[in-house]
Amino acid sequence: MTYKLNRRSFLKKGATLGAVSLIWSRFSPGLLYGKKSSEKVDISVVKGENYFDNTIKAIEQLGGMKKFVPENSKVAILPNVQRNNPGVYTKPDIVRAVIKMCKEAGAKEINCLSWLPLENWENTGQARVLEEEGANLVLVDRQDESNFEPVPVPEGKSLSESRIMKEFFKNDVFINIPITKDHAGNKFTGTLKNMMGLNSPKNNRTFHKENWTTDINSLKHLDQCIADLNTVIKPDLCIVDATEFIITNGPFGPGELIIPQKVVAGTDRVGIDAYCCTLWDLVPDDIIMIKQAHEHGIGEMDMNKLNIKEISLT
Repeated sequence: MTYKLNRRSFLKKGATLGAVSLIWSRFSPGLLYGKKSSEKVDISVVKGENYFDNTIKAIEQLGGMKKFVPENSKVAILPNVQRNNPGVYTKPDIVRAVIKMCKEAGAKEINCLSWLPLENWENTGQARVLEEEGANLVLVDRQDESNFEPVPVPEGKSLSESRIMKEFFKNDVFINIPITKDHAGNKFTGTLKNMMGLNSPKNNRTFHKENWTTDINSLKHLDQCIADLNTVIKPDLCIVDATEFIITNGPFGPGELIIPQKVVAGTDRVGIDAYCCTLWDLVPDDIIMIKQAHEHGIGEMDMNKLNIKEISLT
């Protein structure tokens, strides 16, 4: 069973599932890698104490939200709300900024998708933001596999079939809003790994072989499954919370917290994750998932080949 939470009804049964195809799609001076400032910006980075303003500016530097959200479109967003420990969930101010920009771009409906319980959304402050901004919280029953659509993974090396939330197919635009942070197995989580939030938890369990936090072969399998999953789901836009995040004891925390105060945005998941690695002295080449996604052709991990613009609002 699927439930929706919106301004008009605290808990509302979801509508009948429709059949819509998967979304197969598609910055001011500052830090610049590889290309001239007059050329297209691949990754926008904005630093500042006001995370709402950072988010607005990051998208402005990419060309504005209208570049990604057509008028009268239905928008699916995917923040991270795994726990409410500091530095492990997407900041509510970032989600609020995304919703406001989508509405200003002309979106007719904004749906926040999740198979996590309502408690997670309330404890992290996300439920309040969605209610105040008039967005829907679509909660899918994770125990009911009928809520997930089998999707073949033809390019998969470890994953042959995913099971994607059916509610996802009702939307026209997909915006991925993860937080970058530590992970118990592969040491890093960001745009690529956040895709597991759309996949069935039962299917996600097949990603984790025995000793997946310590055995290198199990770790490679986990990372390859994540890379494979990303071949069939492509966000129209990624907006990463790199404002305050844990670098130990991930993904749930509590852990050691660092505060770069940055919002990172773009469409290249591999490039964004590679950049976010550098915020806490990780080497992208050491993160198997990033290398495997690059080998799939999902994105560019060499930052010398990317146009990255970074500005500070402080």
